[in-house]
Amino acid sequence: MTLFIRYGAYPAIAGGACALLIVLAGAGIAYWPAFPLIVLAGIAVVAALERVAPYEPDWNRDHDGDTRVDLLHLLVSYLLIQFAVILLFGLRAWRPDWASIWPEHWSMWAQVALAGPIMDLGLYAMHRASHASGLLWRLHAIHHSPLRLYWLNGGRRHPFSALLLAGPGLLALMALGATPVAVGAWLSFMSIHLAFQHANLDYRLGPLRHLLGVAEMHRWHHKRDFEDAQVNFGEVLLIWDRLFGTFYDAARSPGRGDVGLRDDAVPRSYLGQLLWPLKTAPDRRAE
Repeated sequence: MTLFIRYGAYPAIAGGACALLIVLAGAGIAYWPAFPLIVLAGIAVVAALERVAPYEPDWNRDHDGDTRVDLLHLLVSYLLIQFAVILLFGLRAWRPDWASIWPEHWSMWAQVALAGPIMDLGLYAMHRASHASGLLWRLHAIHHSPLRLYWLNGGRRHPFSALLLAGPGLLALMALGATPVAVGAWLSFMSIHLAFQHANLDYRLGPLRHLLGVAEMHRWHHKRDFEDAQVNFGEVLLIWDRLFGTFYDAARSPGRGDVGLRDDAVPRSYLGQLLWPLKTAPDRRAE
């Protein structure tokens, strides 16, 4: 069981969910409620597996009430992105046919394979910008503040940060006239991937870790020292880190005591975290 979880969990759960989502999209199945239910099931399995094969047993314990706060972050961030998708692609009906250059005649597999990198490049660009700009960093620092990494960390984002990160990719896809269900399939897969990316789960991906931003690679991005965390920005794909010189790998990724913010001033309450970036201006390198 341990070996299966270590080497088979991501391919079976994330890969299986991705395949199922694309098949359903290609078959014309409505996004609601099928796709969100698949996301919920996939994330629930990741959360359960953390209890069976944790990377750091201590990370399975609540820290100052962070589980409740992270659940609120996940719910709000997910609802905001769903609203943004509905709003942006609701406007698609107003586009004249000649204005769309999206290859709708392609198979759903090909459409999702095209939508994914476009969305991911936008996320990479905004993620790097969030580490370079004072205001964007204050919004993003909430995501880096936990002292442990587990399945809920993927959704721990300030609402403004969540929208800013996803905005460029969604706008580009809308401008291209992308098929909404293809975008929905990719975003649904990405939600499960983000649970894996931050999971307190002892799993490996072998050579594929150089291409996909799984936990063993992403933990380097959560290093306590700001200077050490400027690596592996990719949400799903690490090809952007390869291309732009931010890729990093080592024998063993960080563990207990290695993640978080060096001088953590982020409040512990949900409301405090919403207000903190808007009323304080810390030096990001002191964080």
